[in-house]
Amino acid sequence: MNLADVRTFVVLAQAGSFTKAAEVLGCSRSHISKQLAQLEAELGVSLLVRTTRSQHLTQQGLRLFEQCQQSLHTINSAVEEAVGSAERAAGEIRINCVGGAIGEDIVAPLVTDFMARYPDINVELDFASRRVDLVAGEFDFVFRMGALQDSSLIARKLTDLTINTYASPQYLTQFGRPTAPKELTEHRCISGSLRQWRFIDKQTGSEQDCVISSVLTCKNGRVMLSAALAGQGIIRVPELYCREHVEQGLLEPVFEDWQVASTPFYLVYLQDNYQPARLKLFKEFVVSEFSRYLI
Repeated sequence: MNLADVRTFVVLAQAGSFTKAAEVLGCSRSHISKQLAQLEAELGVSLLVRTTRSQHLTQQGLRLFEQCQQSLHTINSAVEEAVGSAERAAGEIRINCVGGAIGEDIVAPLVTDFMARYPDINVELDFASRRVDLVAGEFDFVFRMGALQDSSLIARKLTDLTINTYASPQYLTQFGRPTAPKELTEHRCISGSLRQWRFIDKQTGSEQDCVISSVLTCKNGRVMLSAALAGQGIIRVPELYCREHVEQGLLEPVFEDWQVASTPFYLVYLQDNYQPARLKLFKEFVVSEFSRYLI
């Protein structure tokens, strides 16, 4: 059954004439007559008796009008509520983010500042390192490092993270300093999920891959950093993780002649032309303000 035909019938019954109903609906009387005929044909009953002077509902038409009038009111109220909710800066935003220094020191303050600006918006902030499915509706936004697998998602690049390799003076004194990436196979390394590290020669641009031996595997940057500070091994992390520790002499860059390619950092979300206001506002806030939190 066509809901538009039902709505036209209800308006016609309320207005009492085709002329008045046409004014309410902003269409011609012939169009209303066509919709009424379609509805009667689909139901197999006459709904309206029309003469040159008057019109009145049949018994079946009266029953349909009484039942549909309230139903349409409920539908219209639900539509108005949905539209109003989408336009208000209110509701909940669900966010997943990498943990460690980036999540806790950069994204978390950004989120709390956003909440201060929009106090009617609630946020669920999740630091689980697992890959999440945005399509399944578990989260609205995901902050992610590195290349993206799903091309159906929108990814706004927020920055490029400079990556470097570090060790503590204690470790370098005890185990020596490697002079080239291939020597890392003989060293204790601390890694996340990657066991193959790629390096670029600063002078020639040539690449060298090294399969490391990891004494500690952990996806939390703070735990990796703590282990490196304790002299447990060599780490490869974003520079912003350990800037202060390098300045204090607690960690040292391992290589002078080799560098690591920068890693992009993204805000990822679904393509949606009808995003609620709260999601649009958060997206705009992140894109415009993110760089301030990197300082």
